[in-house]
Amino acid sequence: MKIITDISEMQMRCVEARRRGLQISFVPTMGYLHEGHLSLLREGRRRADILVLSIFVNPAQFGVGEDYESYPRDLTRDAQMARSMGVDFLFAPEAAAMYPKGYSTYVDVEGLTERLCGESRPGHFRGVTTVVAKLFNIVQPHFAFFGQKDFQQLAVIRRMSADLNLPIEIVGMPIVRENDGLAMSSRNVYLSVEERRQALALSQALASARRMAREGENDCARILAVLRAAIEQHSAARIDYLKICHQATLQDQDRVDGDSVLLLAVFIGKTRLLDNGFLLGDR
Repeated sequence: MKIITDISEMQMRCVEARRRGLQISFVPTMGYLHEGHLSLLREGRRRADILVLSIFVNPAQFGVGEDYESYPRDLTRDAQMARSMGVDFLFAPEAAAMYPKGYSTYVDVEGLTERLCGESRPGHFRGVTTVVAKLFNIVQPHFAFFGQKDFQQLAVIRRMSADLNLPIEIVGMPIVRENDGLAMSSRNVYLSVEERRQALALSQALASARRMAREGENDCARILAVLRAAIEQHSAARIDYLKICHQATLQDQDRVDGDSVLLLAVFIGKTRLLDNGFLLGDR
């Protein structure tokens, strides 16, 4: 595995790989890898000849007062994990190289980004789509892998890729969970022991919603009221949003159907956690 920090070198190596007829899998991350990231790397390794992992804590997607400076970083640890997964290139650029002085070009996806995480984190998705577009131009992958835990992000990237006619297959991968059901996240390291226990409120809410839907309850307002009451019983929990939406449009639904997805963002203490799942179906 080769670690590359220079943008031109990364781009040159990927151009050369494509010239040789090789296919490229790409997993963009902010690092501090966990089993969820590794599941993306395994599938990327299976699908293509070259596997590229990027690690870049993207300042453009963090708002004022968010955790950009404190976001967990450990490139040495991540490199060891990447090497064990068969990564060919680990791309770890500096922020000053990705956003040099005078940088002024951004990518906006309208419609999908104004609500949910976009409402509580203004500018977040502009930062996400901009950096992903830049990384796609650098790595030029055939396949790009994203976890479904960030459900809205995946929908936004798919929309961006389709709208810009990018010749890349966007692959969404299932949420990977701890044994007790908590969705894996790099931010879980922020949780105290008691907060970690209370964080199970998210996966428990998802399980309750699925049970209600499969037992015949199809009124979204009634389901959400039950979930809100259950989450608010936890002293460390503060709900950012709790929605049942159509999986493609992300618009609120009144009635549960086969396209209904429960989307949660909940602060446990100071840590904002996400979870989601379809109410009818396997995921």
